[in-house]
Amino acid sequence: MSGARPLLQVRDAGHRYGDRWGCRGVDLDLWPGEVIAVVGESGSGKSTLLGTLSQRLSLTEGSIRYRAADGEAADLSEIGESAVRRLWRTEWGFVHQDPADGLRMHVSAGGNVGEPLMATGWRHYGRIRAAAAEWLRRVEIPVDRIDDAPVTFSGGMRQRLQIARNLVVSPRLVFMDEPTSGLDVSVQARLLDLIRSLVAELGLAVIIVTHDLAVARLISHRTLVMKDGRVIESGLTDRVLDDPQAAYTQLLVSSILQG
Repeated sequence: MSGARPLLQVRDAGHRYGDRWGCRGVDLDLWPGEVIAVVGESGSGKSTLLGTLSQRLSLTEGSIRYRAADGEAADLSEIGESAVRRLWRTEWGFVHQDPADGLRMHVSAGGNVGEPLMATGWRHYGRIRAAAAEWLRRVEIPVDRIDDAPVTFSGGMRQRLQIARNLVVSPRLVFMDEPTSGLDVSVQARLLDLIRSLVAELGLAVIIVTHDLAVARLISHRTLVMKDGRVIESGLTDRVLDDPQAAYTQLLVSSILQG
């Protein structure tokens, strides 16, 4: 990890659905080049937390401060929607569980990767197509599929294309929501290897939500365990998974071992 100051500082963050809290009292610091996994069973609040941190859900209480590329840190709830949209175009990415939510399924693979470049001001068709081809190569999609639409791709290939679409603009922070869910084990392993190598190569900061502790172990530096909307344990991933302190974490780990 690099950088003297956190990229993201979260203090006492929470999101409420009516009279029910989806997540509450969350504190975390995310550093450049670090991967944090958020784990827990369905309904634990991990997806709500991801939505809140990424500003897809409103922050009901607490604060989320992000340090932008210019070095200035700002409270995300105070900078306005246009500034957040600018962050999405230039500094943030979001990899959905279902690639169809993050891709234009009937636009060519090259078009899907090229669109974010056009949104940041690229206009030269040749340069855009060359950049798209390079990113297809990096995510192990045959370049001769550049004019094919994602609707013709396998699930694993769609997910790799979604990653290329997110990373082509060189974001600093990427949110990932169960990116390996629903994929065959062998496809999952290849995708995780790809994500891990790109994180290391590009110095990305990543927050990844997963119900799979094996995914957390393979890809993350630190892990947050959630239950009933609260973080009940956090720390270095190996420590949390090899020596869990909370009874709930012990149960999660033992259920995997017994499985």
